[in-house]
Amino acid sequence: MSSARCLFGATLAAALLLTACRPETPAGPILDPEAQLGRFDWRDNLDTDWFREAVPFLETPDPEIDATYYYRLELLTKHLVYGSPEHGYTFTEFMDRPFWSGAYGAISCPLGHQFYEIRWLKRPDILDDFARYWLEAPGAEPRSYSNWYADGVWAAYQVLGDRDWVVSMLPLMVRQYEGWMKERWDAGHRMFRWDGMHDGMETNINSRQTEQWFDGAEGYRPTLNSYLWADATAIARTYRLAGDREAAAAFEARAGELKARIQEELWDPERRFFFPQFAEDEPGVDDPWPGSGSEDEGAPAVAGARRAASSPGAVIRAGSLTYESGPWAGSPYGREAIGFVPWQFGLPDPGYEPAWGFLMDPERFNARAGLRTTEKNDPLYYESPRCCVWSGNVWPYASAQTLTAMARLLNEYQQEEVNAADWFALFRTYALSHRKEGRPYLAEASHPETGSWSGHDSFFHSEHYLHSAFVDLAITGLVGLRPQDDDRLVVNPLAPPEWDWFALDGVAYRGRTVSVVWDRDGDRYRRGAGLSLFVDGELAAHRADPGRLEVDLAGFPARLAPPPPSDPEAARPRNLAVNNGPDWYPAVSASSSHPRYPPRWASDGQFWYHRAPPNRWLPSGASDEDWLEVDFGVARPVEEVRLYFLDDTAGPPDLVAEDAPEHLLPGGAPAAPLAAPPSSYRIEVWEDRRFVPARVRKRTPALPAGRRANRVEMEPTTTRRLRVVLTHPPGRVAGLSEIEVWAKVPAPLPEPGTPTPNLARSRPVRASFDPEGVAGRLTDGLIGFNRTSDRQWTALGSPRQRDWVEIPLGGSRTVRGLDLYLWSWESRGTGAPARIEVQLADGDSGWRDLPDATQTPSAPLSMSLHRIRFAPETADRVRIVLHHAEGLRSGLTEIVVRGE
Repeated sequence: MSSARCLFGATLAAALLLTACRPETPAGPILDPEAQLGRFDWRDNLDTDWFREAVPFLETPDPEIDATYYYRLELLTKHLVYGSPEHGYTFTEFMDRPFWSGAYGAISCPLGHQFYEIRWLKRPDILDDFARYWLEAPGAEPRSYSNWYADGVWAAYQVLGDRDWVVSMLPLMVRQYEGWMKERWDAGHRMFRWDGMHDGMETNINSRQTEQWFDGAEGYRPTLNSYLWADATAIARTYRLAGDREAAAAFEARAGELKARIQEELWDPERRFFFPQFAEDEPGVDDPWPGSGSEDEGAPAVAGARRAASSPGAVIRAGSLTYESGPWAGSPYGREAIGFVPWQFGLPDPGYEPAWGFLMDPERFNARAGLRTTEKNDPLYYESPRCCVWSGNVWPYASAQTLTAMARLLNEYQQEEVNAADWFALFRTYALSHRKEGRPYLAEASHPETGSWSGHDSFFHSEHYLHSAFVDLAITGLVGLRPQDDDRLVVNPLAPPEWDWFALDGVAYRGRTVSVVWDRDGDRYRRGAGLSLFVDGELAAHRADPGRLEVDLAGFPARLAPPPPSDPEAARPRNLAVNNGPDWYPAVSASSSHPRYPPRWASDGQFWYHRAPPNRWLPSGASDEDWLEVDFGVARPVEEVRLYFLDDTAGPPDLVAEDAPEHLLPGGAPAAPLAAPPSSYRIEVWEDRRFVPARVRKRTPALPAGRRANRVEMEPTTTRRLRVVLTHPPGRVAGLSEIEVWAKVPAPLPEPGTPTPNLARSRPVRASFDPEGVAGRLTDGLIGFNRTSDRQWTALGSPRQRDWVEIPLGGSRTVRGLDLYLWSWESRGTGAPARIEVQLADGDSGWRDLPDATQTPSAPLSMSLHRIRFAPETADRVRIVLHHAEGLRSGLTEIVVRGE
């Protein structure tokens, strides 16, 4: 590369010590993916190919920071969920899918953090699906919690650099903002109004002063109002990019007015901080929290003991900030980490920076193990021994917000309250907080002094929690790659100046591949001494010391592919095996199953490989071979099958929450067999009423491998049913976390309909045990395998060892079989029955058994489809007799009675 080209790319003044350009540098990546990932023996996802193709690689002199960085990238793969063929990918927050989540388990509270994290993935298809999911997928809940959706879209654009994509997102950005205006705008006060629980921070110091101690009374919070200032600003910028100056000006005016109101109403000049403001008069509560008494006796010591209210029972006045009125009126405290949120988006004008003077004080926010959510000397400060109380405990969500805001402060404001060394100290503490028993882990909250997650995570819920950001902080803060609205590339590291080296390699940025290298003497990376910025492998800018670099990317043509077409109905690769809804198809069944690892988990759109919490199908191990089948319900094209094999034979035991049921703990009883990749496997497709070997072009890898995607490229095939047959390895059992079946097809897909004719549909149901009157749900045509669903009937509580469910058919009908969707939740006492009998009756005849009925699989399996077939019989009612397994009671979520 010529010296002229280098100087064209560099725009810094000579005072920044820009040195002469280096000669041509070695070809190839700066960091080797296998070497980087191979450092960590705690990894769950061993798919190096996925990481090589999808993520930027980081190396620093601090192995703890590196471990957390790669853990957080792996965390994205745990929470990545393929929701449906029509809507593609989104991300969950919890390992399970709690009842307050939306479609496919996504929750809107962390969507802003998730946007900032996934914008660095080299997978624009994932980003595009995620952005559209919130306003296009039925059942998504884009405003169930406060969030910064439009700002997240704009932040993604800053990295993608694709104008057409972000302009195509404008209707969704505006729809989201208009929804907030309709639901949360207070026209009289000219601000957005909501409570603390819907910020995701229930039981905070403001809610505990009111009768609504969990949610809190409604008010005007620095959070939602800052988020929607950022959203209005993002929409205005997008309109300007689209050339609509009038619409841009309208949103700029909205943002300007809201910014003025935030600074006028929520800033306390005496306490030098942003506070929530109460919307209405509220009765003050003397006891700050009904749950803070006897049940906490014997809990870990609580720092910052509660102090008596200065004005017991005093009314909290409308329009007052925290502690300006009410029981603790006049207290000089009341600061919460949410007071730093306005800087997360660059909202405040110069002059408000003194708020940051409270951050590093160990008697306020800065604890040994993280940032407190409330300053320690507050009268209502409380280190809760359990989740979730946001009155002092460390909350990764808020920690990530504060570090993002602080990095922006250091880059965009003139102030002397905090510096880069402060930022790095907090960032490293945040990195170290991602640990449990010495290995990477993250849950909902931790103790600010010890870092313990004890009491704040619960089994199959908040382990490996995705509710915050870290990858973005490492890239934009530590390394200092600061995304811009235009084609400027700015780097300003906050890494310690005493470090001799670090590298960030393979960043997809505005259509180019960018790498940042600091190498004090040039020996480690052999790309020259100093701080170097590479674009598509060419040296674009350089300086001798770690400091700010800026490059105009106009001189470097974009090479990376833009996001996929925005038309959701266009032909594109889709996973046709997933079923996250209440529909019958695709239906997944298996030849056998361990009772606690049902086949249904292999088609939920997610993969991870832990034994606990589980997300796997594992056969019983009684045979040399087992199969898993996908019935699409209608003929589907098949181009590729991806199999995510389990492997329990390597690596450390799983980290699980302390309240995990004993039978699901590693080594617990009854023990599941250890899983290992199959000795061999084959794909079969349904053809001429039988399964035949599929025509396979290529397998990657060639031999079965665990904890990664095994890709099977096939000759284009159309089939209704597909199955994978696994040959178990010696002494182990082969199983799957997920099966995916891919083909490039347009949407919407042809509907498979329902099993026809279904003689049970909408018929009344009787059961031998039904105290809650829910048996009628078994014929509503909807399947409730999701544990948060209410579409199940169980015999839990029945005194009998067998129970029955009976369905009248409305007259004599020809019956030839049943499909039973078995419901299980073993840790709560519901499991697959030991045996199932079917009885028929017609007219005045009594119940008759069907001894020649065939059942597939031969033994009932938890959470799966159980098929029963027999020669055609005439009946006007059907009875299903469930013989309960020892210590359990049976459950069902749907019944299909098949006619001719």
